[in-house]
Amino acid sequence: MREKPTGSIMPSCSEEKIRSWSGACAQCSPAIFRSNSWSSRRSSRTRAQNRVVAPPEVAAAHGLPEGAEVYARARLVKEGDQPTHTLTSYYRPEHVEGTRLVDPTPGPAGRGGGFRVLYDAGYEIDHRKEQLFARAATPDEAKQLQLPPGEPVVELHRTTYTADGTVVEFAIGVHAASRFAWEYDFNVPDSARDGEGQQ
Repeated sequence: MREKPTGSIMPSCSEEKIRSWSGACAQCSPAIFRSNSWSSRRSSRTRAQNRVVAPPEVAAAHGLPEGAEVYARARLVKEGDQPTHTLTSYYRPEHVEGTRLVDPTPGPAGRGGGFRVLYDAGYEIDHRKEQLFARAATPDEAKQLQLPPGEPVVELHRTTYTADGTVVEFAIGVHAASRFAWEYDFNVPDSARDGEGQQ
């Protein structure tokens, strides 16, 4: 955990990182959404903010014992009038008590989203891990996302860390498979460029 900033102006590199992280969930194209960009027609509606007993996978991600409580912030995200995905973020209480992330008023967490709130609380985002897998939609998911019969969903598990490895958010997203795509751009390790360690 870093020290909290003493003023209202953050370093430009951290400001850029927050903009990048907070806009990394969806991009609009005429019929499909891609990661790592932002759509002006995209809207997010917070459906619930509650303190709950952590489900087993949430407790494991945060390193919490069985029965521990977390804050759950659930959102329904739309492109225009069409739902694209749901996203529920889980936070340890000691990380977000007294912040906008636990404000029961419906609506967004403010400019920069939840990652900006965490930064202001003293937790600067350093990296995150994402796991994706496809599965059949439940009846409730099909109704909420307005899915045609038989369309699968892609479930996202996102773990967000500070530089020292502290988990500050674990999120579960459920995405309409036909309305989303993920795109990754990353450097090739030196060993691969040198022809070593190739499989």
